[in-house]
Amino acid sequence: MLDNLTQRLARVMKTLRGEARLTESNIADALREVRLALLEADVALPAVKALIAAVREKAVGEEVIGSLSPGQALVGVVHRELTQLMGEAHKGLNLATQPPAIVLMAGLQGSGKTTTVGKLARMLRETQRKKVLVVSCDVYRPAAIEQLKTVASQAGADFFPSATTDQPVDIARQAVDWAKRHYHDVLLVDTAGRLAIDEAMMKEIADIHAAIRPIETLFVVDAMLGQDAIHTARAFSDALPLTGVILTKLDGDARGGAALSVRHVTGQPIKFAGIGEKLTGLEAFHPERMASRILGMGDVLSLIEDAQKGIDEEKALEFAKKLKSGKGFDLNDFKDQIGQMRKMGGLSSMIEKLPAQFSQGAGQLPAGSEEKAVARIEGIINSMTPAERSRPELLKATRKRRIAMGAGVQVQEVNRLLKQFEQAQKMMKQFSRGGMAQLMRGIKGMLPGMR
Repeated sequence: MLDNLTQRLARVMKTLRGEARLTESNIADALREVRLALLEADVALPAVKALIAAVREKAVGEEVIGSLSPGQALVGVVHRELTQLMGEAHKGLNLATQPPAIVLMAGLQGSGKTTTVGKLARMLRETQRKKVLVVSCDVYRPAAIEQLKTVASQAGADFFPSATTDQPVDIARQAVDWAKRHYHDVLLVDTAGRLAIDEAMMKEIADIHAAIRPIETLFVVDAMLGQDAIHTARAFSDALPLTGVILTKLDGDARGGAALSVRHVTGQPIKFAGIGEKLTGLEAFHPERMASRILGMGDVLSLIEDAQKGIDEEKALEFAKKLKSGKGFDLNDFKDQIGQMRKMGGLSSMIEKLPAQFSQGAGQLPAGSEEKAVARIEGIINSMTPAERSRPELLKATRKRRIAMGAGVQVQEVNRLLKQFEQAQKMMKQFSRGGMAQLMRGIKGMLPGMR
């Protein structure tokens, strides 16, 4: 989402190369470009002004230490101020209360509240071993209650039934009573949204808040809304005592200014970021890591955390031993590694978290193309015999035709897979020698659009 901003800021830093130090003159020129880049990314004007003022104050006279260039020195200052703007450090949910800990979800219709409730329920259940109950107070949107019931089932959470004939405040009270009597640790309350801010919606959600007194009141906002997200955030902040923000659709193709503005407007921390539709697509929001990604420095810590969650350690150790022993990399390994990447959010998600010199081209994947490519690869490999997977050199013309028929693809697709497999073999050799740069250059060629 923030690729354009990253590229603009990278160009700004390049203009400072060759300068001996940061001065008022070269800082003014650079900050003019930074300001334009932020405004083009839909960052709210008050947030831009605050950031630029802070950077100007702290950057003028900043010495270039050791091997740092003035551009690198300015990156350091901008990184610190971007982190400050977005909230300094990650703040998780506050569940320190007598159970059930009530979490109220607020936001406009279409912001992703219901899906986010499911993601949050799954996260609490799997990472904190909480017994979670969810309830829908949305009696207006068709099928909203059924949607939450389905999402709750997928997340492994309990669902409190409600009906469109019930009053939202009564539903919330009854859910709290049920959660107490059935010893739930957390109650997630999904509220009704509207297409735009209106007085009736705000009064209703304020009444629900007063009736159940949640320990957390989270504002769910679509990161693709741009400047509208800022107006919405301000309205909800005025109506409710918000305790945090969840940004959804952070993997979208909009300019992403909401990520830099919403904390400045509400005064509350961004606690989570939603990515994709799957229930696994909810990440803790770390301001310092997001600042690093915006400045093209990558987010390797989040990548490591994804790997720890998604990778089967036993399989990884077996694979490492196999590579070290020199037995080689076969099509079974290729399929396993693709499956591991899928668990980590996919190849695009991984590459987005790498420093800019490794991630060029990550944004060029067409929507949905990666998932289709992975499914096609798995289908082709599944059509092979165990001997063919272990010894790809057996795959001559007649075998390729049989595999293509079994997988329902053209022979050219089988040939393309084998070419990708050869690239992966080379990458694994580079990786075993410690060649990270060569590895990342090679990984871009594995799927369509990654050149």
